[in-house]
Amino acid sequence: MNCRNCNTSLNEIDDYCRSCGGKIIRKRLTIRNLFEHFSETFFNYDNKLLRTFTMLFKQPEDVIVGYIDGTRRKYINPISFFGLALTLSGMSLFIMRNFHMEHLDMSTFFEGFNVPDKLMHESTNNSLEYSSLIYSLFVPIFAFISWVTFLERKYNFTEHIIIYLYSMSLMSVLMVICTQIILITIPKFYIWFSFLSFLLMLIYHSYILKRIFKLSPSQLILKSIFAVILFVMSYIGIVIIGALLMLMSGSINFEVFSTK
Repeated sequence: MNCRNCNTSLNEIDDYCRSCGGKIIRKRLTIRNLFEHFSETFFNYDNKLLRTFTMLFKQPEDVIVGYIDGTRRKYINPISFFGLALTLSGMSLFIMRNFHMEHLDMSTFFEGFNVPDKLMHESTNNSLEYSSLIYSLFVPIFAFISWVTFLERKYNFTEHIIIYLYSMSLMSVLMVICTQIILITIPKFYIWFSFLSFLLMLIYHSYILKRIFKLSPSQLILKSIFAVILFVMSYIGIVIIGALLMLMSGSINFEVFSTK
């Protein structure tokens, strides 16, 4: 008998491959053992996913710095974690667009700014349609801001990307869970929560960067101010580019700016 994963020769009594560590599967696939495998993968306390999720709160430097320094089997790798986050986010957006679209209207928050309804409507639709792409673009943008902010430190741009693959994945999963709970229980507060999520993201990233780079309180404040300034500049640039793309695609035209 050979291992189905690495083709190593095995003894009939082996339960795990001595070469790759893979579990030897002897039973045919059924609904029951498929559910058992799913439970073991995602809900067992000793599994990598739950351990990664927990440690990104307790000791984020152990996960992130460990991966950068070469510890690759202790926690789930950042690419897989980010892929899982995008999958859950896509499922959440599907539910939101089909069952909660009336709670996503942000026009009431901009009544005093005379923002055209068509512009607000198209912005909401485009942000939902391209949310995965937008969220993915935030990783290199945040990594670049972080790399510039901590230019004197030892990490290169790619290693900063690892930091944000982990942190953005964690925040995405949390936002998916909280969003669905809020839309089910108190949907009228969803818009407020969406704004609050930016503050929570800032707090969490300040926390992990403080631990990774061992910053003092004064260093953390100065670095955070500098990073926020860079982010605001980047965000304004993204908004301008997004508006230009909407104009070029015909989603909006200059007439929407002249009348509400």
